[in-house]
Amino acid sequence: MSAPIFRQLAHDRVVLLRLASSNTLNPLTDGLIDALVEALLANEADPDVAVTVITGSERAFAAGADIAAMRQLDYPTAFQRDYIGRNWDTLRTLRKPVIAAVNGYAFGGGCELAMICDIVIAAEDAKFGQPEIKLGIVPGAGGTQRLPRAIGKSSAMLMCLSGEPISAHEALSMGLVSKLTSREELVPVAIEVAKSIARHSLPVVMAIKEAVNRSFENSLSEGLLFERRTFQAGFSLSDQKEGMSAFLERRPANFVGR
Repeated sequence: MSAPIFRQLAHDRVVLLRLASSNTLNPLTDGLIDALVEALLANEADPDVAVTVITGSERAFAAGADIAAMRQLDYPTAFQRDYIGRNWDTLRTLRKPVIAAVNGYAFGGGCELAMICDIVIAAEDAKFGQPEIKLGIVPGAGGTQRLPRAIGKSSAMLMCLSGEPISAHEALSMGLVSKLTSREELVPVAIEVAKSIARHSLPVVMAIKEAVNRSFENSLSEGLLFERRTFQAGFSLSDQKEGMSAFLERRPANFVGR
């Protein structure tokens, strides 16, 4: 059964989305990803939302894909339906920041979902893994592509080829995770990080996200040119005038998002 997405509007332009399935391992069914995409696109369109935090159940962020459904697939069906690509690809087009607050298991698609997010904050007891090899299949939502970019080739090879998980502390040391917290403080800490982002100029936040993501796609020279043009374009914003004036006047900036 697909899980509902629970949406909670926090203070200061932050939305919390909780994957809360009747199955506490939160399998990422096709319907669940559709619902997640719908919720995230709603946040993209909402001018009162600047940052989204995604978290899971008490037991798991998401412990993988829907194996029962995948077992029934054959190649022509998976290809024609564009299984995974059809809805997962939308997640990487989001322009507003998304933070993963990972508790419990983040295996397979759960690990890949966390990596799609811009920042990963984890509880100290979280575990990350790409166990697809144990199912006789290749990771399909970025495990062989985003993982090497996050933790390097050798560590990614070890995770993908052995199928064995790593601890949250290992994930932090490898660069897969930005910050560790206790389980109890996970969501509050993630929301505070989101608030610290949301208080800034939204056009600038979105531009920085785009520029950082470009660094994984372009050569250094192309990336630097893109950054410089984005920097120069920032002088057209009233938020730039406000930010610099506030700094010089030693007062908090009042950004209006334009």
